[in-house]
Amino acid sequence: MTESSGVDIVKVKKSYFNLLAVMMTSEKVDSKFIICLVKWGILLGVDVEDLKELEKTNATIPSDKAGRIEALYHLIYMIYLDKVVEDIELEVATAYAEKLGLKKELVGDLFKSIATLGYDNYAVTDVKKEVEDFLKLQNP
Repeated sequence: MTESSGVDIVKVKKSYFNLLAVMMTSEKVDSKFIICLVKWGILLGVDVEDLKELEKTNATIPSDKAGRIEALYHLIYMIYLDKVVEDIELEVATAYAEKLGLKKELVGDLFKSIATLGYDNYAVTDVKKEVEDFLKLQNP
């Protein structure tokens, strides 16, 4: 997925900063998570100017459906930045999704199903639909 595929990289970066802010509210963050978060920042092209945005970012957990869909979608985008799905990325994504109030078991199923999609050939709207369907399972 690239910017040309319809993804607003500015919004993804904002989601990334929110993810960082939320993780920083934890008492302890696993060093493996930090490595993954730094990698995503590098792949997103985060620079010194962008880091100033982090200073202004308050950790927020989206409570509305649209906000949670967007947060999950951006997580999936970050996982696929290097076209390799790593276990640690799924762990970080699952931890964040749980902070969003989503059930761990269903989150794992969502990420597994998306990990098997052949992402390059999968349309942005299809991934968003997958996330929307997932949230319907969360809140029948």
